Amino acid sequence: MHIHILGICGTFMGGLAALAREAGHKVTGCDANVYPPMSDQLGALGIELIEGFGADQLAVAPDLFVVGNVVTRGNPLMEAILDAGAAYTSGPQWLAEHVMHGRHVLAVAGTHGKTTTTAMLAWVLEKAGLAPGFLVGGVPLNFGISARLGGAGKGARPLFVIEADEYDTAFFDKRSKFVHYRPRTAVLNNLEFDHADIFDDLDAIERQFHHLVRTVPASGRLVVNARDESLARVLARGCWSEVVRFGDRKEAPGMLRARGDAHDFDVLRGSLRIAHVEWGLLGEHNQLNALATIAAADHVGVAPEVAAGALASFENVRRRLELRGEAGSVKVYDDFAHHPTAIRTTINGLRRSVDAEELALSAHRPRILAVFEPRSNTMKLGAMKAQLPWALEEADLAFCHSGGLSWDAAEALAPLGPQARVCDSIDALVDAVVTAARPGDHVLCMSNGGFGGIHARLLAALGARG
Repeated sequence: MHIHILGICGTFMGGLAALAREAGHKVTGCDANVYPPMSDQLGALGIELIEGFGADQLAVAPDLFVVGNVVTRGNPLMEAILDAGAAYTSGPQWLAEHVMHGRHVLAVAGTHGKTTTTAMLAWVLEKAGLAPGFLVGGVPLNFGISARLGGAGKGARPLFVIEADEYDTAFFDKRSKFVHYRPRTAVLNNLEFDHADIFDDLDAIERQFHHLVRTVPASGRLVVNARDESLARVLARGCWSEVVRFGDRKEAPGMLRARGDAHDFDVLRGSLRIAHVEWGLLGEHNQLNALATIAAADHVGVAPEVAAGALASFENVRRRLELRGEAGSVKVYDDFAHHPTAIRTTINGLRRSVDAEELALSAHRPRILAVFEPRSNTMKLGAMKAQLPWALEEADLAFCHSGGLSWDAAEALAPLGPQARVCDSIDALVDAVVTAARPGDHVLCMSNGGFGGIHARLLAALGARG
Protein backbone atom coordinates (compact mmCIF):
# COMPACT_ATOMS: atom_id res chain seq x y z
CA MET A 1 0.00 0.00 0.00
CA HIS A 2 1.16 3.53 -0.78
CA ILE A 3 0.10 6.07 1.87
CA HIS A 4 0.67 9.82 1.71
CA ILE A 5 0.66 11.41 5.18
CA LEU A 6 -0.58 14.97 5.69
CA GLY A 7 1.21 16.51 8.68
CA ILE A 8 3.98 13.91 8.69
CA CYS A 9 6.46 15.87 10.82
CA GLY A 10 4.40 15.74 14.00
CA THR A 11 5.58 13.32 16.68
CA PHE A 12 2.61 10.98 16.30
CA MET A 13 2.40 11.06 12.51
CA GLY A 14 6.18 10.74 12.15
CA GLY A 15 6.04 7.62 14.35
CA LEU A 16 3.19 6.26 12.26
CA ALA A 17 5.26 6.84 9.11
CA ALA A 18 8.16 4.88 10.58
CA LEU A 19 5.87 1.99 11.50
CA ALA A 20 4.28 1.93 8.06
CA ARG A 21 7.67 1.94 6.37
CA GLU A 22 8.91 -0.87 8.62
CA ALA A 23 5.78 -2.87 7.72
CA GLY A 24 6.71 -2.64 4.04
CA HIS A 25 4.34 0.09 2.86
CA LYS A 26 5.41 2.86 0.54
CA VAL A 27 5.27 6.10 2.51
CA THR A 28 5.40 9.70 1.35
CA GLY A 29 4.23 12.78 3.19
CA CYS A 30 4.00 16.52 3.50
CA ASP A 31 3.98 19.21 6.15
CA ALA A 32 4.23 22.97 6.49
CA ASN A 33 7.51 22.72 8.39
CA VAL A 34 9.80 20.11 6.86
CA TYR A 35 13.12 20.59 8.66
CA PRO A 36 15.58 18.66 10.86
CA PRO A 37 15.54 16.60 12.96
CA MET A 38 12.27 14.99 11.79
CA SER A 39 13.10 15.52 8.10
CA ASP A 40 16.45 13.79 8.64
CA GLN A 41 14.85 10.90 10.55
CA LEU A 42 12.21 10.32 7.89
CA GLY A 43 14.70 10.81 5.07
CA ALA A 44 16.91 8.13 6.59
CA LEU A 45 13.94 5.76 6.30
CA GLY A 46 13.61 6.52 2.60
CA ILE A 47 10.42 8.56 3.06
CA GLU A 48 9.98 11.34 0.49
CA LEU A 49 8.86 14.63 2.05
CA ILE A 50 7.12 17.52 0.33
CA GLU A 51 7.07 21.03 1.77
CA GLY A 52 3.58 22.47 2.15
CA PHE A 53 0.07 21.27 1.35
CA GLY A 54 -0.27 22.06 -2.34
CA ALA A 55 -3.24 20.64 -4.23
CA ASP A 56 -0.82 19.38 -6.87
CA GLN A 57 0.06 16.55 -4.47
CA LEU A 58 -3.02 14.72 -5.76
CA ALA A 59 -0.64 13.66 -8.53
CA VAL A 60 1.30 11.57 -5.97
CA ALA A 61 -1.68 9.22 -6.39
CA PRO A 62 -1.37 7.12 -3.22
CA ASP A 63 -3.77 4.32 -2.36
CA LEU A 64 -4.77 6.30 0.71
CA PHE A 65 -4.23 9.75 2.20
CA VAL A 66 -3.63 9.63 5.97
CA VAL A 67 -4.68 12.92 7.55
CA GLY A 68 -3.15 14.36 10.72
CA ASN A 69 -5.14 16.52 13.12
CA VAL A 70 -3.06 19.55 12.16
CA VAL A 71 -5.07 19.63 8.90
CA THR A 72 -8.25 21.72 8.80
CA ARG A 73 -10.89 22.55 6.23
CA GLY A 74 -9.49 25.11 3.84
CA ASN A 75 -6.18 23.27 3.57
CA PRO A 76 -5.54 23.25 -0.23
CA LEU A 77 -4.56 19.59 -0.43
CA MET A 78 -7.43 18.46 1.78
CA GLU A 79 -9.91 20.43 -0.29
CA ALA A 80 -8.53 18.78 -3.44
CA ILE A 81 -8.83 15.32 -1.82
CA LEU A 82 -12.47 16.01 -0.93
CA ASP A 83 -13.29 17.37 -4.38
CA ALA A 84 -11.66 14.39 -6.09
CA GLY A 85 -13.42 11.86 -3.86
CA ALA A 86 -10.03 10.33 -3.05
CA ALA A 87 -9.69 7.80 -0.23
CA TYR A 88 -8.58 9.22 3.13
CA THR A 89 -8.51 8.26 6.79
CA SER A 90 -7.09 9.51 10.09
CA GLY A 91 -3.77 8.51 11.58
CA PRO A 92 -5.27 6.71 14.62
CA GLN A 93 -7.73 4.82 12.41
CA TRP A 94 -4.97 3.66 10.04
CA LEU A 95 -2.79 2.62 12.96
CA ALA A 96 -5.63 0.64 14.55
CA GLU A 97 -6.45 -1.22 11.34
CA HIS A 98 -2.97 -1.87 9.98
CA VAL A 99 -0.64 -2.10 13.01
CA MET A 100 -2.55 -2.86 16.20
CA HIS A 101 -5.14 -5.28 14.88
CA GLY A 102 -4.60 -8.75 16.37
CA ARG A 103 -2.18 -7.51 19.05
CA HIS A 104 -2.56 -7.08 22.79
CA VAL A 105 -2.57 -3.28 23.01
CA LEU A 106 -1.37 -1.59 26.20
CA ALA A 107 -2.46 2.06 26.13
CA VAL A 108 -1.22 4.74 28.51
CA ALA A 109 -3.57 7.70 28.98
CA GLY A 110 -3.52 10.73 31.27
CA THR A 111 -2.92 14.45 31.33
CA HIS A 112 0.62 13.99 32.60
CA GLY A 113 3.23 11.25 32.42
CA LYS A 114 1.96 9.51 29.27
CA THR A 115 5.25 9.63 27.40
CA THR A 116 7.42 8.59 30.34
CA THR A 117 5.11 5.78 31.43
CA THR A 118 4.73 4.47 27.87
CA ALA A 119 8.51 4.37 27.54
CA MET A 120 8.85 2.66 30.94
CA LEU A 121 6.31 0.00 30.01
CA ALA A 122 7.90 -0.69 26.63
CA TRP A 123 11.31 -1.07 28.30
CA VAL A 124 10.00 -3.42 31.00
CA LEU A 125 8.36 -5.64 28.36
CA GLU A 126 11.54 -5.54 26.27
CA LYS A 127 13.70 -6.62 29.20
CA ALA A 128 11.21 -9.42 29.92
CA GLY A 129 11.81 -10.79 26.42
CA LEU A 130 8.38 -9.86 25.02
CA ALA A 131 9.74 -7.70 22.14
CA PRO A 132 6.86 -5.19 22.15
CA GLY A 133 6.02 -2.81 19.37
CA PHE A 134 5.50 0.76 20.53
CA LEU A 135 4.67 4.31 19.59
CA VAL A 136 5.86 6.93 22.08
CA GLY A 137 5.38 10.70 21.87
CA GLY A 138 9.10 11.22 22.45
CA VAL A 139 12.37 9.34 22.08
CA PRO A 140 13.03 6.78 24.86
CA LEU A 141 16.76 6.83 25.53
CA ASN A 142 16.80 3.05 26.00
CA PHE A 143 15.63 2.54 22.41
CA GLY A 144 16.79 5.66 20.56
CA ILE A 145 13.64 5.63 18.39
CA SER A 146 10.05 6.67 19.02
CA ALA A 147 8.31 3.79 17.25
CA ARG A 148 8.82 0.21 16.08
CA LEU A 149 6.66 -2.74 15.07
CA GLY A 150 8.20 -5.23 17.48
CA GLY A 151 8.08 -8.99 17.21
CA ALA A 152 6.31 -12.01 18.61
CA GLY A 153 8.54 -12.24 21.68
CA LYS A 154 7.85 -14.90 24.30
CA GLY A 155 4.19 -14.03 24.83
CA ALA A 156 1.09 -15.72 23.48
CA ARG A 157 0.12 -12.65 21.49
CA PRO A 158 2.26 -9.81 20.03
CA LEU A 159 2.23 -6.72 22.21
CA PHE A 160 1.95 -3.07 21.25
CA VAL A 161 2.43 -0.20 23.72
CA ILE A 162 1.03 3.18 22.74
CA GLU A 163 0.84 6.63 24.24
CA ALA A 164 -2.92 7.21 24.25
CA ASP A 165 -3.63 10.88 23.63
CA GLU A 166 -7.01 12.42 24.42
CA TYR A 167 -6.59 15.10 21.74
CA ASP A 168 -9.03 14.91 18.83
CA THR A 169 -8.43 12.51 15.94
CA ALA A 170 -8.94 14.69 12.86
CA PHE A 171 -11.11 17.51 11.56
CA PHE A 172 -13.65 14.91 10.42
CA ASP A 173 -13.47 12.79 13.61
CA LYS A 174 -13.64 14.79 16.82
CA ARG A 175 -13.35 11.77 19.12
CA SER A 176 -10.17 11.43 21.15
CA LYS A 177 -7.40 9.50 19.42
CA PHE A 178 -7.38 6.80 22.06
CA VAL A 179 -10.87 5.47 21.29
CA HIS A 180 -9.42 3.89 18.14
CA TYR A 181 -6.85 1.76 19.94
CA ARG A 182 -9.09 -0.88 21.62
CA PRO A 183 -6.62 -1.70 24.41
CA ARG A 184 -6.78 -4.83 26.55
CA THR A 185 -4.64 -3.05 29.16
CA ALA A 186 -5.31 0.64 29.78
CA VAL A 187 -3.39 2.87 32.17
CA LEU A 188 -5.27 5.93 33.43
CA ASN A 189 -2.51 7.96 35.03
CA ASN A 190 -4.34 11.16 35.99
CA LEU A 191 -6.85 13.60 34.57
CA GLU A 192 -6.95 17.40 34.65
CA PHE A 193 -8.41 20.05 32.41
CA ASP A 194 -6.30 20.65 29.31
CA HIS A 195 -6.73 21.23 25.56
CA ALA A 196 -8.97 24.25 26.06
CA ASP A 197 -9.07 24.65 22.29
CA ILE A 198 -11.21 21.51 21.88
CA PHE A 199 -12.74 20.76 25.30
CA ASP A 200 -15.18 23.13 27.00
CA ASP A 201 -14.58 21.82 30.51
CA LEU A 202 -13.26 18.92 32.57
CA ASP A 203 -16.52 17.00 32.22
CA ALA A 204 -16.04 16.87 28.45
CA ILE A 205 -12.62 15.24 28.89
CA GLU A 206 -13.96 12.81 31.48
CA ARG A 207 -16.59 11.77 28.93
CA GLN A 208 -13.87 10.93 26.40
CA PHE A 209 -11.96 8.93 29.02
CA HIS A 210 -15.11 6.95 29.68
CA HIS A 211 -15.37 6.21 25.95
CA LEU A 212 -11.91 4.64 26.32
CA VAL A 213 -13.07 2.62 29.35
CA ARG A 214 -16.00 1.32 27.28
CA THR A 215 -13.61 -0.20 24.72
CA VAL A 216 -11.67 -2.35 27.23
CA PRO A 217 -12.99 -5.94 27.27
CA ALA A 218 -14.15 -7.77 30.40
CA SER A 219 -10.92 -9.82 30.26
CA GLY A 220 -8.91 -6.59 30.13
CA ARG A 221 -7.43 -4.50 32.90
CA LEU A 222 -7.73 -0.85 33.87
CA VAL A 223 -4.75 0.46 35.85
CA VAL A 224 -6.04 3.55 37.65
CA ASN A 225 -4.47 6.23 39.84
CA ALA A 226 -6.36 5.92 43.13
CA ARG A 227 -5.61 9.51 44.13
CA ASP A 228 -7.37 11.09 41.17
CA GLU A 229 -10.95 12.29 41.77
CA SER A 230 -11.60 12.85 38.07
CA LEU A 231 -10.74 9.23 37.29
CA ALA A 232 -13.05 8.09 40.11
CA ARG A 233 -15.86 9.98 38.39
CA VAL A 234 -14.94 8.36 35.07
CA LEU A 235 -15.24 4.85 36.52
CA ALA A 236 -18.48 5.76 38.31
CA ARG A 237 -20.07 6.19 34.87
CA GLY A 238 -19.64 2.45 34.36
CA CYS A 239 -16.84 -0.11 34.28
CA TRP A 240 -16.80 -3.63 32.83
CA SER A 241 -13.17 -4.70 33.32
CA GLU A 242 -10.83 -5.63 36.15
CA VAL A 243 -9.54 -2.52 37.93
CA VAL A 244 -6.12 -2.39 39.59
CA ARG A 245 -5.55 0.81 41.51
CA PHE A 246 -2.23 2.33 42.47
CA GLY A 247 -0.80 5.20 44.44
CA ASP A 248 -3.04 5.57 47.48
CA ARG A 249 -1.04 6.17 50.64
CA LYS A 250 -3.37 3.97 52.68
CA GLU A 251 -3.28 0.20 52.64
CA ALA A 252 -6.15 -1.41 50.71
CA PRO A 253 -6.67 -4.89 49.22
CA GLY A 254 -5.04 -5.19 45.81
CA MET A 255 -3.75 -1.59 45.91
CA LEU A 256 -0.22 -1.04 44.59
CA ARG A 257 1.60 1.57 46.63
CA ALA A 258 5.13 2.68 47.38
CA ARG A 259 7.06 2.79 50.64
CA GLY A 260 10.29 4.77 50.68
CA ASP A 261 11.98 7.54 48.74
CA ALA A 262 11.07 8.10 45.10
CA HIS A 263 14.45 6.79 43.91
CA ASP A 264 14.57 3.80 46.29
CA PHE A 265 11.29 2.21 47.37
CA ASP A 266 9.39 -0.98 48.09
CA VAL A 267 6.34 -1.86 46.03
CA LEU A 268 3.47 -3.12 48.18
CA ARG A 269 0.29 -4.94 47.19
CA GLY A 270 -1.93 -4.41 50.18
CA SER A 271 0.49 -5.09 53.04
CA LEU A 272 2.68 -7.52 51.07
CA ARG A 273 6.05 -6.37 49.69
CA ILE A 274 6.21 -7.65 46.09
CA ALA A 275 9.17 -5.78 44.60
CA HIS A 276 11.82 -3.13 45.19
CA VAL A 277 12.74 -0.30 42.80
CA GLU A 278 16.09 1.45 42.94
CA TRP A 279 16.75 3.73 39.97
CA GLY A 280 18.04 7.11 38.83
CA LEU A 281 14.69 8.89 38.48
CA LEU A 282 13.43 11.33 41.11
CA GLY A 283 10.06 12.74 42.04
CA GLU A 284 6.86 11.24 43.36
CA HIS A 285 5.34 11.51 39.88
CA ASN A 286 7.89 9.02 38.57
CA GLN A 287 7.25 6.76 41.53
CA LEU A 288 3.57 6.71 40.53
CA ASN A 289 4.52 6.10 36.89
CA ALA A 290 6.56 3.10 38.05
CA LEU A 291 3.61 1.64 40.00
CA ALA A 292 1.37 2.01 36.95
CA THR A 293 4.00 0.33 34.78
CA ILE A 294 4.38 -2.62 37.17
CA ALA A 295 0.60 -3.14 37.30
CA ALA A 296 0.24 -2.99 33.51
CA ALA A 297 3.19 -5.33 32.88
CA ASP A 298 1.76 -7.80 35.39
CA HIS A 299 -1.34 -8.09 33.18
CA VAL A 300 0.77 -9.61 30.38
CA GLY A 301 2.66 -11.95 32.67
CA VAL A 302 5.67 -9.94 33.81
CA ALA A 303 6.23 -10.52 37.52
CA PRO A 304 6.52 -7.35 39.63
CA GLU A 305 10.09 -8.18 40.72
CA VAL A 306 11.10 -8.60 37.05
CA ALA A 307 9.48 -5.27 36.15
CA ALA A 308 11.21 -3.55 39.07
CA GLY A 309 14.55 -4.96 37.97
CA ALA A 310 14.01 -3.60 34.45
CA LEU A 311 13.16 -0.14 35.80
CA ALA A 312 16.63 0.00 37.38
CA SER A 313 18.07 0.42 33.88
CA PHE A 314 15.37 2.77 32.55
CA GLU A 315 16.97 5.94 31.12
CA ASN A 316 13.88 8.13 30.67
CA VAL A 317 12.90 10.07 27.54
CA ARG A 318 14.59 12.93 25.75
CA ARG A 319 13.38 16.33 26.91
CA ARG A 320 12.54 15.08 30.40
CA LEU A 321 14.89 17.09 32.63
CA GLU A 322 17.52 16.53 29.95
CA LEU A 323 20.83 18.25 30.69
CA ARG A 324 21.74 20.05 27.47
CA GLY A 325 25.10 21.33 28.65
CA GLU A 326 27.07 23.45 31.08
CA ALA A 327 28.82 26.77 30.43
CA GLY A 328 30.24 29.32 32.83
CA SER A 329 29.50 26.85 35.66
CA VAL A 330 25.77 27.12 34.85
CA LYS A 331 23.82 24.00 33.85
CA VAL A 332 21.05 24.26 31.21
CA TYR A 333 18.22 21.72 31.07
CA ASP A 334 15.43 21.03 28.59
CA ASP A 335 11.99 19.74 29.53
CA PHE A 336 8.68 19.27 27.69
CA ALA A 337 6.54 20.64 30.55
CA HIS A 338 3.82 23.07 29.45
CA HIS A 339 0.77 22.49 31.70
CA PRO A 340 1.01 24.27 35.11
CA THR A 341 0.94 20.98 37.01
CA ALA A 342 3.74 19.59 34.84
CA ILE A 343 5.77 22.79 35.28
CA ARG A 344 5.43 22.58 39.07
CA THR A 345 6.27 18.86 39.10
CA THR A 346 9.33 19.38 36.88
CA ILE A 347 10.71 22.21 39.02
CA ASN A 348 10.12 20.14 42.14
CA GLY A 349 11.93 17.17 40.59
CA LEU A 350 14.94 19.32 39.72
CA ARG A 351 14.87 20.94 43.15
CA ARG A 352 15.04 17.56 44.88
CA SER A 353 17.82 16.43 42.57
CA VAL A 354 20.10 19.44 42.92
CA ASP A 355 19.46 19.82 46.64
CA ALA A 356 20.40 16.19 47.23
CA GLU A 357 23.58 16.51 45.19
CA GLU A 358 24.84 19.95 46.13
CA LEU A 359 23.74 20.56 49.72
CA ALA A 360 25.91 17.58 50.63
CA LEU A 361 28.91 19.49 49.26
CA SER A 362 28.03 23.06 50.15
CA ALA A 363 26.04 25.02 52.71
CA HIS A 364 24.49 27.06 49.90
CA ARG A 365 21.18 26.00 48.39
CA PRO A 366 21.50 25.95 44.59
CA ARG A 367 19.31 28.34 42.60
CA ILE A 368 16.86 27.24 39.90
CA LEU A 369 16.03 29.67 37.10
CA ALA A 370 12.83 28.54 35.36
CA VAL A 371 12.51 29.69 31.75
CA PHE A 372 9.25 28.87 29.99
CA GLU A 373 6.95 29.77 27.13
CA PRO A 374 3.14 29.33 27.28
CA ARG A 375 3.07 27.63 23.88
CA SER A 376 0.33 24.97 24.06
CA ASN A 377 -3.09 25.94 22.71
CA THR A 378 -4.47 25.85 26.26
CA MET A 379 -1.80 28.20 27.57
CA LYS A 380 -2.05 30.54 24.56
CA LEU A 381 -5.74 30.95 25.33
CA GLY A 382 -4.85 31.94 28.89
CA ALA A 383 -7.10 29.22 30.33
CA MET A 384 -4.59 28.41 33.09
CA LYS A 385 -2.70 31.66 33.53
CA ALA A 386 -3.95 32.01 37.11
CA GLN A 387 -2.14 28.77 38.04
CA LEU A 388 1.28 29.94 36.83
CA PRO A 389 2.44 31.59 40.10
CA TRP A 390 1.62 28.31 41.91
CA ALA A 391 3.45 26.33 39.23
CA LEU A 392 6.60 28.47 39.48
CA GLU A 393 6.82 29.19 43.19
CA GLU A 394 9.68 26.73 43.86
CA ALA A 395 11.93 28.42 41.30
CA ASP A 396 14.24 31.16 42.54
CA LEU A 397 13.61 33.19 39.40
CA ALA A 398 11.04 32.70 36.62
CA PHE A 399 11.44 34.01 33.06
CA CYS A 400 8.45 33.98 30.71
CA HIS A 401 8.49 34.41 26.93
CA SER A 402 5.33 36.42 26.26
CA GLY A 403 5.63 36.79 22.48
CA GLY A 404 2.37 36.05 20.65
CA LEU A 405 0.16 35.91 23.75
CA SER A 406 -3.24 37.59 23.82
CA TRP A 407 -3.11 37.99 27.61
CA ASP A 408 -0.82 39.94 29.92
CA ALA A 409 1.85 37.58 31.25
CA ALA A 410 3.31 40.23 33.57
CA GLU A 411 -0.09 40.69 35.21
CA ALA A 412 -0.57 36.93 35.58
CA LEU A 413 2.84 36.53 37.20
CA ALA A 414 2.53 39.62 39.43
CA PRO A 415 1.93 37.50 42.58
CA LEU A 416 5.55 36.31 42.24
CA GLY A 417 6.82 39.88 42.53
CA PRO A 418 10.50 40.41 41.55
CA GLN A 419 10.90 36.62 41.27
CA ALA A 420 9.28 36.82 37.79
CA ARG A 421 10.61 38.46 34.61
CA VAL A 422 8.69 38.72 31.32
CA CYS A 423 10.31 39.15 27.88
CA ASP A 424 8.58 39.48 24.51
CA SER A 425 11.40 38.00 22.39
CA ILE A 426 13.83 35.11 22.63
CA ASP A 427 16.77 37.53 22.32
CA ALA A 428 15.55 39.56 25.30
CA LEU A 429 14.89 36.35 27.22
CA VAL A 430 18.42 35.05 26.65
CA ASP A 431 19.91 38.39 27.70
CA ALA A 432 17.81 38.49 30.89
CA VAL A 433 18.70 34.94 31.92
CA VAL A 434 22.41 35.36 31.21
CA THR A 435 22.47 38.64 33.16
CA ALA A 436 20.80 37.02 36.16
CA ALA A 437 22.63 33.69 36.13
CA ARG A 438 25.44 33.01 38.60
CA PRO A 439 27.97 30.17 38.70
CA GLY A 440 26.32 27.12 40.24
CA ASP A 441 22.83 27.97 38.95
CA HIS A 442 20.53 25.54 37.17
CA VAL A 443 18.57 26.96 34.22
CA LEU A 444 15.47 24.91 33.40
CA CYS A 445 13.88 25.61 29.98
CA MET A 446 10.31 24.34 29.56
CA SER A 447 8.29 24.23 26.34
CA ASN A 448 6.40 21.76 24.18
CA GLY A 449 8.16 23.22 21.12
CA GLY A 450 11.68 24.08 20.02
CA PHE A 451 11.68 27.32 22.08
CA GLY A 452 13.65 29.13 19.38
CA GLY A 453 16.78 27.09 20.05
CA ILE A 454 17.13 28.81 23.42
CA HIS A 455 19.20 26.03 24.99
CA ALA A 456 22.11 26.39 22.55
CA ARG A 457 21.83 30.17 22.63
CA LEU A 458 21.99 30.26 26.42
CA LEU A 459 25.00 27.95 26.50
CA ALA A 460 26.81 30.05 23.88
CA ALA A 461 26.08 33.29 25.70
CA LEU A 462 27.04 31.87 29.10
CA GLY A 463 30.27 30.50 27.64
CA ALA A 464 31.13 33.83 26.03
CA ARG A 465 30.58 35.63 29.30
CA GLY A 466 33.73 33.99 30.63
